[in-house]
Amino acid sequence: MKTRFLAVALLAVVLAGGVFTALRMREGGDDGRAAIPPEAAALYQGSAARRGSTDATIETLQSRLSKRQSDPTVLAQLGAAYLQKVRETGNPTYYRKAETALNQSLKAEPDNGEALSGMGALALARHQFGEALEWGQRAIKVNPYRAANYGIAGDALIELGRYDEAVGTIQKMVDTRPDLASYARVSYLRELYGKTDSAIEGMQRAVRAGGPAVENTSYVRVQLGNLHFNSGRLDEAEREYNLTLQRYPGYGPAQAGLAYVKAAGGDDAAAIELFTKAVEAIPLPEYVIALGDLYTRAGRTDEAARQYELVRAIEKLFAANGTDVDVETALFDADHERDPSATLARARDGYDRRPSIHAADVLAWSLYKAGQPEEAEGYARQALRLGTKDSLKLYHAGMIAKALGKTDDARAYLGQALATNPNFSILHAATARDTLAALGGAASTASISRSAP
Repeated sequence: MKTRFLAVALLAVVLAGGVFTALRMREGGDDGRAAIPPEAAALYQGSAARRGSTDATIETLQSRLSKRQSDPTVLAQLGAAYLQKVRETGNPTYYRKAETALNQSLKAEPDNGEALSGMGALALARHQFGEALEWGQRAIKVNPYRAANYGIAGDALIELGRYDEAVGTIQKMVDTRPDLASYARVSYLRELYGKTDSAIEGMQRAVRAGGPAVENTSYVRVQLGNLHFNSGRLDEAEREYNLTLQRYPGYGPAQAGLAYVKAAGGDDAAAIELFTKAVEAIPLPEYVIALGDLYTRAGRTDEAARQYELVRAIEKLFAANGTDVDVETALFDADHERDPSATLARARDGYDRRPSIHAADVLAWSLYKAGQPEEAEGYARQALRLGTKDSLKLYHAGMIAKALGKTDDARAYLGQALATNPNFSILHAATARDTLAALGGAASTASISRSAP
């Protein structure tokens, strides 16, 4: 349920960029690598046809730049607007436009705090977390009173696996400005540490605080719904998704949330329809994968294969526009039995650059799929070292334990995965139930040792 491909760090893009006012640089800065591949082009037509306040902001800013081409403030605002446009359309070609505007801003004014923040947000969105941390630290040095700068640094630290430092940095963000952005990050940290109820309370605060754009508040309300879903509270999740759609009709993430709820209830036809609408609204790989997995579950293999090919086209598009997708690509390929050796190599490379618990989990699963459960076990434990109540990670650990003949551990991991969320995966939940039953176990919240090796 996490949209980790487009925005791994929670709200990194829009909330780090700050509130750009409704203020057009000539379209430029793209190269051949930024073009959308033909097989994926149709996915972006619907979102490109819809226009809203962000488009108006971009047009106004470009108009101002036609008169003052090197205005660093307007250029920084334009960069932030392009990043917001990625959030609304899922189209990563806007990253290059954002990069061009932000670089021009910094050329005109090297210590422009808003442009430094924008570059940090751009690096986060591209999964370049080492660079994001550097930009965040530079932004903090220029303006230690801007809370968003601590958000950039904190997000980067999380994805680099430096959790203790991240806690202190996000606390500084909250102390500087308690708002939607800081509350949402607090919620995410609490979720990582397995404090689900506390994470829900934090996200509720984020929703109540509201954001500068309707998409911002809608996004955190969907995250609130996801927290409910991931803890098996389908009714509460469905309520939050429906509330989001009342306030922001057609919002893709909320439609996807409802699709997960329908799939959990066995209504695959409704789930397919909702995922199709979500993909039309914003073609995130997560939604395309889920749609393919539903087609697979329904025995519609040709339709599933088309969705999976679209995923690979989207991956190429993100990579061509500067996004590091090794971890996300490795998880997709491991799940769908594609070239275990190449998958494992990508997972290792991804983990080396960003040794978070998420990357450790993907590396563990890739090792398991490559027939190396002994090495996988250590990374599976590392992925759970914070106490995260993530059913998918627990499932991975359970299957690895089973492969090693550690039946008690396998029962415990799989039991906790299903007790936390019996519908945690369209692809894997049934396997978890069948495997647990074969091992003579039952869903359980019993604690499991999670010390790293």
